[in-house]
Amino acid sequence: MVALAGCQTGGTGDNNQAKCGGKIAIFGAFSGGNAGIVTPSRDGAKMAVEKFNAANPNCKVTMVEFDTEGDPAKATPVAAQVAADQSFVAVIGGHFSGESRATMKTYEGGGLVMVSPSATATDLTTTGNKSFHRVVGNDDSQGPAIANYISKVWKSTKVFVTDDGSAYGAALANTVKSKLGTAVVGNDKVQEKQADFAATIAKVKTSGADVVFHGGYVREAAPMLKQLRAAGVQAKFIGGDGLYDPAFAESAGKTESEGAIVTCPCIAGDKAKGGFDFAAEFKTKFGSAPGPYAAEGYDAATVLLDGFKAGKTTRKELLDWVDAYNKAGLTKTIKFDDKGEVDAANVVIWAFKVTGGQVVADQEIPK
Repeated sequence: MVALAGCQTGGTGDNNQAKCGGKIAIFGAFSGGNAGIVTPSRDGAKMAVEKFNAANPNCKVTMVEFDTEGDPAKATPVAAQVAADQSFVAVIGGHFSGESRATMKTYEGGGLVMVSPSATATDLTTTGNKSFHRVVGNDDSQGPAIANYISKVWKSTKVFVTDDGSAYGAALANTVKSKLGTAVVGNDKVQEKQADFAATIAKVKTSGADVVFHGGYVREAAPMLKQLRAAGVQAKFIGGDGLYDPAFAESAGKTESEGAIVTCPCIAGDKAKGGFDFAAEFKTKFGSAPGPYAAEGYDAATVLLDGFKAGKTTRKELLDWVDAYNKAGLTKTIKFDDKGEVDAANVVIWAFKVTGGQVVADQEIPK
């Protein structure tokens, strides 16, 4: 944590006399089976805050972490705590769609702006909520891109679709199914924390599919793929950004996961565009190359940090600031529409391929 300097009076968050600095909450799955998808984003935000504080010694910003494990039930009391604590003036998160959906009303009720680096469920911006914003494209952009990859790169007409029933996984799978149409030869739902996928694998075999798409997270996708291969199913495997985690290849097995595709409405860290070498600085600081949503985490934090630098220190001022934001970030030009969506024209979708046990950039996919 970066200490909060004396430039802030320590008052209510809506009654600061000094126009300088403030306190941000960041929440997400910082531990647990899906943490590998989220911690790079958190670290990108940390990096942004630390660079800001170093450049603005009289305007310190504190970022306080709340580990929800991505669980809506654990995120809900966190939201109540943060909203009630008037020293918090903005929120980075949620990182997952389910926890975002569960907390949006609470943050909105407290007048707190949310800037998410990675929650992609389309419906998050269709309820009229004034708090939630995201710096990434939604599943209405990622889903069609996945269908494009399956039909145009792999040229498959026999696809089996699975999902974990989560707010994120089910929505993404539904979009993929709608875009693939008659190419979907079967589908099945699995349960979160499921370990045995024999029933699903039997359905995949019966369908004759040459591609399996999974909407969900690593915790279920990795053992599913491992068991598919053990059962002799050689269908190509593809999933959304919920699988963009080194743990996917590690858990599924280096051989079993070879060639699997993971898509993401995010960019590889070495493709970040800014006035410094983001990938090199990230690796120096954290000991590894920037992973999923690392640059987007940096961008989400920067949107708020730019507000602090402009003298916006209250909840309302920062909400208004984010609503009107329009500036180039590391990943794209960030400008939000009246629903909190980043400008669709600036969204990019990338395919990453598991190669030698590593998830590496493959190609940008048309949306």
